[in-house]
Amino acid sequence: MAKAPAQFTCTACGAVHKKWNGKCDACGQWNTIVEEAPLSSGPASKTLGATKGRVIALTSLATEEAPPPRTCSGLAEFDRVLGGGLVPASAILVGGDPGIGKSTLLLQAVASFALKGLKCLYISGEEASAQVRMRAQRLGLAEAPVQLGAETNLRDILTTLEAERPDLVVIDSIQTMWADHVDSAPGSVSQVRAACHELVTFAKKRGTSVILVGHVTKEGQIAGPRVVEHMVDTVLYFEGERGHQFRILRAVKNRFGPAAEIGVFEMTGGGLAEVANPSALFLSERGTAVPGSAVFAGIEGTRPVLTEIQALIAPSPLASPRRTVVGLDSGRVSTILAVLESRCGIPFAGLDVFLNVAGGMKVLEPAADLALAAALLSAREDVALPPDMVIFGEISLSAALRPVGQAENRLKEAEKLGFSQAIAPQGTKVESGAGMRLRKLPDLVTFVGDMFGAG
Repeated sequence: MAKAPAQFTCTACGAVHKKWNGKCDACGQWNTIVEEAPLSSGPASKTLGATKGRVIALTSLATEEAPPPRTCSGLAEFDRVLGGGLVPASAILVGGDPGIGKSTLLLQAVASFALKGLKCLYISGEEASAQVRMRAQRLGLAEAPVQLGAETNLRDILTTLEAERPDLVVIDSIQTMWADHVDSAPGSVSQVRAACHELVTFAKKRGTSVILVGHVTKEGQIAGPRVVEHMVDTVLYFEGERGHQFRILRAVKNRFGPAAEIGVFEMTGGGLAEVANPSALFLSERGTAVPGSAVFAGIEGTRPVLTEIQALIAPSPLASPRRTVVGLDSGRVSTILAVLESRCGIPFAGLDVFLNVAGGMKVLEPAADLALAAALLSAREDVALPPDMVIFGEISLSAALRPVGQAENRLKEAEKLGFSQAIAPQGTKVESGAGMRLRKLPDLVTFVGDMFGAG
């Protein structure tokens, strides 16, 4: 039987090479390529053809399964993002910028689960036990029945978990874990992948829920191989701007609930406080109507959220005008500017464009196109939009307005917050009993003409 060829993997980026090189062609790092034994070289594969395995049990799609049991922490926003509570034997990965409050959030969550009767462990690989206890005292959680440990050796951690058999364990963070059977430094691709695999395997075998904290890169992605995100059941991102007190916990993957769900928290001196009505919070500092401000009725997961989109247009002294975008997709902004210029005849050449979503919120929904265009036009024409108006709708490259989903929920949330009129694309399906004055427009040219007398 021919011997399977060895493969060489970069410990920095995970790229696979056919032979050893001093420098990785994918990431440019030196001395990071190591040899890994291929899967086909294991002893099991040599006898795979000689022995038969067992027949696995097959079921039909019509088989009814009971929903998984869940345990609620009491933190409604955290439970919402998880899909209704913590599922036993689930693996959860939480990522976020340094200092954004990941450890604070998880310490509050694990303390809440412990008070509900779960046996909880908190393993810190970045801080000493005394530092975690100081944070717990500051948050008023010193009396919570949470067992604390400070260790980075994965073998010792797994031995402890086998002995303690907890219901929930928090690992802070996965990049600090060190597996002694992997020949690379902690935080490398090989170490992160091996540590995550061992912890997720333990969670599935023993019925223990595992929450892993992950560092993020400067691009905002969780550091390490993307295979880690495939291993776990749920991937959460903790977002927020340092200049704002608001923090957003966003689910980007969830096998036990809806993805794209968000939970909103406010950073206070006593920790993270839940925000039951994010729309009211994001619009709380909105005063009198000013040019360049438009209120967008959006949907985050299953929750309608109203946010303010702010625009500022100023003459540019530069040959290439600036386009500064915070909280929006810069590519989408460029597209809207091109449609306004090409289809509506409204030029933005020689003008600096500044766009921002109030409160540190990130809006990536295509339904924000019309509100974005309204803010840009309001700032350029120096005309304020009515303060009791919400706007939503997608703009095509032909300047047509396309309807978006869950229009009824968007309008109900706006009406609840005191808005009395809305602009939406033609074809938006709303029940006749809606209590708002809704204007349906066919295209962007009509919107420009009706609102700003141009087009």
